[in-house]
Amino acid sequence: MKVILTHEVTNLGTPGDVCDVKPGYARNFLIPRGLATPWTKGGQKQVDDIARGREIRAVATLEEAKSIKGNLESKQIRIKAHAGAGGRLFGAVSSADIADAVKAQGLGSIDRRKIEIGNPIKAVGPAQVTVRLHPEVKATLKLDVQAG
Repeated sequence: MKVILTHEVTNLGTPGDVCDVKPGYARNFLIPRGLATPWTKGGQKQVDDIARGREIRAVATLEEAKSIKGNLESKQIRIKAHAGAGGRLFGAVSSADIADAVKAQGLGSIDRRKIEIGNPIKAVGPAQVTVRLHPEVKATLKLDVQAG
């Protein structure tokens, strides 16, 4: 089933891309969450409009993303989480926790959906996550998870 992405979807594409996905993935995940719309002949106009808007914003956001990357990578983000004996967390550190910590430390605001956590963070100590600031720019955040 062909869909037109309206938002960025990890490992699938960016807004304006036409992707061929399995019908169940489109019906049950992408379309209900507003991440995509079904592809139609008239939908090609929508694809062109999204692509034009993305090109206009791309140059300004690329330079802005590079400056944000330098700011984020130069600092270590402290996150307090509930931990038990031995430094094991009750639950895991979520992307929303990371986004809130970045904002609380005055480093700007980042979208929690742009944060990629490789392995779940379930222990106290240092950790690293990747943030997609722009299709061409990714920043690596250094986290310091502390028991709180």
